[in-house]
Amino acid sequence: MRDEFGTPRRTELTDGGADMDDEDLIQREDMVVTVTHEGYIKRVPLSIYRAQARGGKGRSGMSTKDEDFVTRLFVANTHTPILFFSSRGIVYKEKVWRLPIGTPQSRGKFLRNMLPLEEGDRITAILPLPDEEEWGKLDVMFATTRGTVRRNKLSDFADVKRNGKIAMKFDEEGDAILAVETCTDNDDVLLTASSGQCIRFPVSAVRVFAGRSSQGVGGISMGEGDRAISMTILEHVDASPGERSAYLKRSVAERRAALSGENGEGEDDVALTNEDIVEDADLSEERYAFLKEHEQFVLTVTEYGYGKRSSSYDFRVIGRGGKGIRATDVSKATEIGSLVAAFPVEDGDQIMLVSDGGQVIRVPVHNIRFASRTAKGVTIFHTAEGEKVVSVERISEPEAEAEDALAEAVEAEADGVQGTPPAPLEE
Repeated sequence: MRDEFGTPRRTELTDGGADMDDEDLIQREDMVVTVTHEGYIKRVPLSIYRAQARGGKGRSGMSTKDEDFVTRLFVANTHTPILFFSSRGIVYKEKVWRLPIGTPQSRGKFLRNMLPLEEGDRITAILPLPDEEEWGKLDVMFATTRGTVRRNKLSDFADVKRNGKIAMKFDEEGDAILAVETCTDNDDVLLTASSGQCIRFPVSAVRVFAGRSSQGVGGISMGEGDRAISMTILEHVDASPGERSAYLKRSVAERRAALSGENGEGEDDVALTNEDIVEDADLSEERYAFLKEHEQFVLTVTEYGYGKRSSSYDFRVIGRGGKGIRATDVSKATEIGSLVAAFPVEDGDQIMLVSDGGQVIRVPVHNIRFASRTAKGVTIFHTAEGEKVVSVERISEPEAEAEDALAEAVEAEADGVQGTPPAPLEE
């Protein structure tokens, strides 16, 4: 049998083994990554959340200190790289599998113990990278506290060592990275200053920089002592001033009618303002539905606790580098204080406000009124005398975020608390 059917050995026996590293042994698995306001980070297997049936009460999402809360949550693969941008302009890179793994109730690990941050340095932006095939389609927009912006190809940050590399240089002492967001040519940049001014300009108004260590160009012109407090990316929608004005009036009328039907009274602080003096255009039902589908709402909050939601169509697109337009009622600055936050929100979101006196309040976004971008808004947080709001964060809820990312039931909450939503806010 051996002589008739035997065949020579085809495998070659040699010394040593395959050329492999640790990452080759890591199974590809979806992880829920959470980051807290105080800087704690962890990853939890998404399968833990998937175990619950849809419509349940959820499970406790994280154990935090009373003054800490979850501010960022995203779902990423174990092999997904994450960029961490520090305030002094250094970028660090870590794979998800290197983050500390925990349970839904654990706090996680302090970022300063993971990254080689210098004294006084802090992480100001976290950016999970998409799949490599998307890198050529996306750019990265930087903004600093002095109002400068810079645009780079996302591929410029594909090779970052664990000890970090320079992401941006500053031309003024005290300047720092404010925010980092991915964008495309079909997006707009909304840059907001503490003085109450904001500017919206197309992404294409900022050229793509070849180097990572350049200082950027002016995004918004600010006075002495003023600083940029937020940068966000909005979807660009081609709409004439007449169309935007007509849409705003119709949407306000519909919202007022809905409120009147619910409680017998209309909303008195919803007259959205558009500074373009034009005649309203005739909107077809198809055009109105299109504008409604692509409408976003920008939440603005001041240091004395006033806030409002305004339509993205109320922020007209202008040229880069100017003083911009009003994002709040600047004539009442002594009453409402400086702006401390401006970012897009959805009706189901919640926000957390923190004061310099250590007070913390959690507010559902749907209780905050719609108003013109030039209005002062309503009282969200009754601050004590001499106390100011210093931070406003959108609370990342696993239930909402994971469903949006994977269209699956991820029934979890940041604090595991269920209850009746508070009554609508009053002036």
